[in-house]
Amino acid sequence: MMLRPLTALIFSLLLTAPALAAKCGGDFNTFIAAISRDAASAGVSRSVIDSALTGVTVDQTVLDFDRRQRYTFRKSFEDYAKTRVIPARIKRAQGLMQRHAPLLSRIERQFGVPASVVMAIWTLETDNGGGDMGKLPVVRTLATLAWDCRRTELFQGELIAALQIVQRGDLPLRDLVGAFAGEIGQTQFLPSSYIKYGVDYDGNGHVDLRHSVPDVLASTANLLKSSGWQAGAPYGEGTANFEAMREWNRSEIYRKTIVLMSQRIAGQ
Repeated sequence: MMLRPLTALIFSLLLTAPALAAKCGGDFNTFIAAISRDAASAGVSRSVIDSALTGVTVDQTVLDFDRRQRYTFRKSFEDYAKTRVIPARIKRAQGLMQRHAPLLSRIERQFGVPASVVMAIWTLETDNGGGDMGKLPVVRTLATLAWDCRRTELFQGELIAALQIVQRGDLPLRDLVGAFAGEIGQTQFLPSSYIKYGVDYDGNGHVDLRHSVPDVLASTANLLKSSGWQAGAPYGEGTANFEAMREWNRSEIYRKTIVLMSQRIAGQ
């Protein structure tokens, strides 16, 4: 799991987070009652709200981690990349490129994002689904961060989006587990991005970013395309496609690492 700076995860979402009624801080149960009313107004059923929020408590571990989180990369690109773009990862990613060649070719034709870029993100985020996707209950994590007053409006929106994932039947509540900011799945989507960019690419009627490789890879490409990715254009530092990757991660160091990993996977 890639522990990205929270500013890289949430900056752009701050501009579009909806105004919500729940007041942060104070009594946690009062806050949960208010956010439950907001969720119902957003179309989430009473049964989903009750199953997800009844008995939920503050997770102090999440608050402690959030307060320790560094908002900038402390390493240079060279120092960071040499710990991430390593031969074992490249070799595994190249093998998966071959295994999923027809799927990746279809995704590249439809969304215009090179297969090596999608594979690079999948590799860096969770070692192609074989690494740490996070083990924290997403609803509790987001309820904790929403109750905390530092970015309450943002995380209230993310909490409601998480409930909408359950409401849509994409993931059952028991499978809604993730990382310390509520990121979900093999390429670590925040719930609002899950709702906005998720693609049912295996055709089973659900967007499953934890278990379905077709859904994971197509949704990752869809996020980039929706953010302005230009098919067939270069994507190195200074290009329009490099800027389009800001929706994925605002850190230039991390985006440069995606580019480098993509090049190495492609044998460049």
